[in-house]
Amino acid sequence: MNFHTRKWVKPEDLNPNSTLFGGRLLEWIDEEAALYTIVQLENRKIVTKFISEINFIQAPVQGDIIEMGIEVVNFGRTSLTLRCEVRNKLNREKVLEIDKIVMVNLGDDGMPTPHGKNKVEYVADRMKYRGNN
Repeated sequence: MNFHTRKWVKPEDLNPNSTLFGGRLLEWIDEEAALYTIVQLENRKIVTKFISEINFIQAPVQGDIIEMGIEVVNFGRTSLTLRCEVRNKLNREKVLEIDKIVMVNLGDDGMPTPHGKNKVEYVADRMKYRGNN
């Protein structure tokens, strides 16, 4: 799994227990999944359709640095299914796991539309394919 984004847990991210507020973490994960999907499907018009059970394992505290990992589980006709893992960068302990996040590709009409992708591509690969160096 590739870990793409790091976040620093700051005072405004804490719940009354002085640990990272779960809702803030889910906001960060949803944004990370959206950005990952936009890059993979080369379309800015995507939405989150489904997030499976969320397994909170360890609660980060103020000052911790967390990192979010996303990997593709499946390419659907109009969707991309992802898996997410969050870990604490400082102690390498898992913070959270989500087995299934379904992101849907939309057309100009706002309806699901086929994306034509069937494998993970890297930005450098696309740039080379398009003739850019």
